[in-house]
Amino acid sequence: MQPEDNKVPLLSDQDSDEDVAYDSGEKVHILGINEPDDEASLGVVPPFSWKKLWLFTGPGFLMSIAFLDPGNLEGDLQAGAIAGYSLLWLLMWATAMGLLVQLLAARLGVATGKHLAELCSEEYPTWDRMVLWVMAELALVGADIQEVIGSVIAIKILSNGALPLWAGVLITASDCFIFLFLENYGVRKLEAFFAVLIATMAVSFAWMVGETKPSGTELLHGVSVPKLSSKTIKQAVGVVGCIIMPHNVFLHSALVQSREIDRNKKGQVQEALNYYSIESTAALIISFIINLFVTTVFAKAFYDTEIATGIGLGNAGQYLEEKYGGGLLPTLYIWAIGLLVAGQSSTITGTYAGQFIMGGFLKLKLKKWIPFALIPLLCLVSKEQIMGAFRIGHVLKTVAWIVAALVIVINGYLLLNFFSSEVSGQMFTSIVSAFTGANLAFIIYLVSRGFSLFDTP
Repeated sequence: MQPEDNKVPLLSDQDSDEDVAYDSGEKVHILGINEPDDEASLGVVPPFSWKKLWLFTGPGFLMSIAFLDPGNLEGDLQAGAIAGYSLLWLLMWATAMGLLVQLLAARLGVATGKHLAELCSEEYPTWDRMVLWVMAELALVGADIQEVIGSVIAIKILSNGALPLWAGVLITASDCFIFLFLENYGVRKLEAFFAVLIATMAVSFAWMVGETKPSGTELLHGVSVPKLSSKTIKQAVGVVGCIIMPHNVFLHSALVQSREIDRNKKGQVQEALNYYSIESTAALIISFIINLFVTTVFAKAFYDTEIATGIGLGNAGQYLEEKYGGGLLPTLYIWAIGLLVAGQSSTITGTYAGQFIMGGFLKLKLKKWIPFALIPLLCLVSKEQIMGAFRIGHVLKTVAWIVAALVIVINGYLLLNFFSSEVSGQMFTSIVSAFTGANLAFIIYLVSRGFSLFDTP
């Protein structure tokens, strides 16, 4: 009989047949993980296996797509063109903060067998749940808009302007649902497809690095020496703000449930967490390198030039073409291919995330703004009744809350900067002020609820 100390406390309805994320038949079977194992039953983690790591590899790479979407690429190119190599250190640490948040999301999903949207639906009152759902959907729509725009720009470039913008939107939307149909052939097929997309992005932007030949010395200096000036503060805020995406927190907590494990055995749960930590770290290292490629290309090409402040997704490829010429593979089209893959892949994962969000909050069985995802996540992974032995400790919780506070402040800065430059008129200003006040009040409520309820053993 399993000792009490090694049991993993489960939610009251954990054994329910309802599983919004994945049906049992859709899950990937890990060789030997569900076979009788006395050591795992006693809480001992099985020995490391490269084969098991391979079988656990996949969810982290789908999650990493959000770190490579067109919004991130635009932040990268603007940081490079305006700040040169000086913000590479911030890109690295922002990616590390994003990794911390995603590991907490994975921990929540593995330990409980439920994803963040489901747990929010169960743990919060009805009105809280509905507000959280609405804000999550609004954040997802906001992210999807830029992802679609990136795809549309790329399609226009690759078609030499023959396809109008509306046609690009239709193509992007159609492709999204066609590619998601791959899930019907198994989770691993969909994951393999995304691996190809990430590899395509890596090759495209690496090719651009080869064309522009950025300085390796300045690159190393930019990564290792923190530097920030008043002239680059806007780009710095953009680099951090683009990294942590709310829908990605919901998505990752659901994706990790695609592997079949026995959550009654502490050793197997810890084993899954170990493998997911390795593959998520590897995925985000790759995403960091790709973002690094983009930043250094534009730092080399346009830093300290007159056109640096006017470069965006729409004209970046043309500027590169004018500066470095065509050649066998024109830089304009290499850029467009990378942008198309980034936009298309992030649109697909955004749709995937939306299905989990709606299914979890509204209890719908489907085929498959940032504090409103981050604060519930930190509250839930701190609660012993939910996480059991996998509740995060005080040190990790402190670090996570510091990261959350930093993200909230940065998003607040972005909102204030946007409204101060774009909002005019007394009525519109009053509406925006009221919405901002309600937004801040709800954040404070979530934080206070977290400390008063979720932190109790």
